[in-house]
Amino acid sequence: MTTQDERQNKLIRPSHYITMDDIIREGNPTLRGVAERVALPLSNEDILLGEKMIQFLRNSQDPVMAEKLELRAGVGLAAPQLDISKRIIALLVPSEPKFDEEGNEVPSKEDYALNTVMYNARIISHSVEEAAIATGEGCLSVDREVPGYVVRHARVTIEYYDKNSEKKKIRLKGFHSMVPQHEIDHTDGIMFYDRIDPENPWKMREGMQIID
Repeated sequence: MTTQDERQNKLIRPSHYITMDDIIREGNPTLRGVAERVALPLSNEDILLGEKMIQFLRNSQDPVMAEKLELRAGVGLAAPQLDISKRIIALLVPSEPKFDEEGNEVPSKEDYALNTVMYNARIISHSVEEAAIATGEGCLSVDREVPGYVVRHARVTIEYYDKNSEKKKIRLKGFHSMVPQHEIDHTDGIMFYDRIDPENPWKMREGMQIID
């Protein structure tokens, strides 16, 4: 049986691209376990794994590389999805287009609204207001559609460590808060459909914000 260290060493090889074959699917017990905190200061192996995870997300959003490697597009990835039970998440959320008064698109100063790897990320505070993405959510570890509102916090404050082992804090709202909440759930053994009302998947809760 392949050990976690052996799996990680394979993934961080310079010649290896993470593909859909490396991502485990629902039913694998690792996705239901609570992942371990990463030791600080970070090891080179954990830093490299984070870089490989971001590289996967970047490739998945690139039409040419996605077709070449047969990738599904993603904006987030958690180490447990790679069968590595560590609290490591990667986030790559493109910036939303902005338009001037005449309707012309204004070039964004940054290509990504979120472009980071978080180690030992945890939500330290959140809004009372709830939110859900209008179209529901999907997951790279789930090969089927599960319709319904995935109810989350509308705003969160997240504490984490960056690749330099420095503690950081970030406040997020709207869609930008949905992505890390989804990935942090993975490190706690929670799947997105656990947050869907089984009796009424599209039930509107009082005061819940719907994100287009």
